Amino acid sequence: MDIVLPKPKLKGEKSLEECIYERESVRNYKEKVIEIDKISQLLWATQGKKGVKRTVPSAGATYPLEIYVILKDKGLFHYNIKKHILELISEEDLSRKLAMASLDQSFMAEAYLNIIICAEFSRTTWRYGERGIRYVFIEIGHCAQNIHLEAVALGLASVPIGAFEDEEVRTVLKLPKNIEPFYIISIGYPK
Repeated sequence: MDIVLPKPKLKGEKSLEECIYERESVRNYKEKVIEIDKISQLLWATQGKKGVKRTVPSAGATYPLEIYVILKDKGLFHYNIKKHILELISEEDLSRKLAMASLDQSFMAEAYLNIIICAEFSRTTWRYGERGIRYVFIEIGHCAQNIHLEAVALGLASVPIGAFEDEEVRTVLKLPKNIEPFYIISIGYPK
């Protein structure tokens, strides 16, 4: 079943400077569910709408990113940015399979939430040619930093994951051929 996400808040309790200072990679998580309002906030930070624009800059407003989510107890979802909902792909808990596809980094299976940033290069390269590849990677960085800082603002911990087998992750996520996985962020309550 799809999950309708609550409207994101535009004011937090921590300053940006505090979030930057407190951000660190954490690989140990409590067995605790992340509340839906916090999941909503994290996803809005990835690519959320703010009027006709989004929360991260995109070269020529081409928006090549696609966001996938594994919730430990609910399954695999695609984040529909326009509707601000999680679209169910599979009810299977794929946390362990994702960890195995990521060189068996077992802590990923302990995280309640894994956000996978993916991209479709052609959305940007049709306009900018070869240079568009660079622009997509820049946008991935903007997106990831927003997630890490939002996690801190919400009292959560995160860790960036770049070590994974692309094709194995693609299989776990059931990605279409035109979408490539680039960055995984495991998130949970720190132990």
